[in-house]
Amino acid sequence: MNILVCISRVPDTTTRILVGKDGISMDSQGVKFIVNPYDEYAIEEGLRLREKNGGTVTAICVGPDTAKEQLRTALAMGVDRAVLVKTDKYFDSYFVAKNIAEVAKELNPDIIFLGRQSIDFDSFQLPSYLAELLDLPSISVVSKLTIEANKVTAERDIEGGKEIVETSIPCIISAQKGLNEPRYPKLPDIMKAKSKPIDEKTPIETDTKVSVIGMEIPSRKRIGKILSDSDSDIEEIIKSLHEEAKII
Repeated sequence: MNILVCISRVPDTTTRILVGKDGISMDSQGVKFIVNPYDEYAIEEGLRLREKNGGTVTAICVGPDTAKEQLRTALAMGVDRAVLVKTDKYFDSYFVAKNIAEVAKELNPDIIFLGRQSIDFDSFQLPSYLAELLDLPSISVVSKLTIEANKVTAERDIEGGKEIVETSIPCIISAQKGLNEPRYPKLPDIMKAKSKPIDEKTPIETDTKVSVIGMEIPSRKRIGKILSDSDSDIEEIIKSLHEEAKII
């Protein structure tokens, strides 16, 4: 089975984020980058599918040269091949999807895995973009997956419950927390991954659909108030909304 896994390079969840001097980007000085946590579930599911059915798993990332570190993490986890679409320019979800789609057309994968969303921009757009560009069925936010022959049965999280849907291979699956438990790379595999080749590809230049016009850290000046449901507290809430928040 030919499996493609899409991964993102994102800031560590424990990193203190600061806005850059340009006011529209993150200050990357001293920031540690990791594999997007949701993408770890995608990698693990791809590996388990290969272990069950045979085949190869290819990891792909769109980003700068430093994204090779995240691809080497995927190699250490067990993927067979890594591809970097190398770019130092600003890019949005459409740019990423367009370039992944072009590589996917070359590889012709049976299934494409990716995390439900990246934890930096949280746009939630990539699975839908890929499905449209490749004309493939897509199931998002998948927390349970069964594949028998060409039949795919997935359980996905929806508001207030679960939904079970079916499709067929080839398809696109975006992974939700709970789908599996990602493995930790072993030290020997980490060392071997450092010398494994990473295929570099030149990106297809395309206009971005989204641009950042401003970025700021949330204000910390707000002070929360805890009030009860008494008449006096309700009057206090109304007064605060009118005089302080000025929303009524």
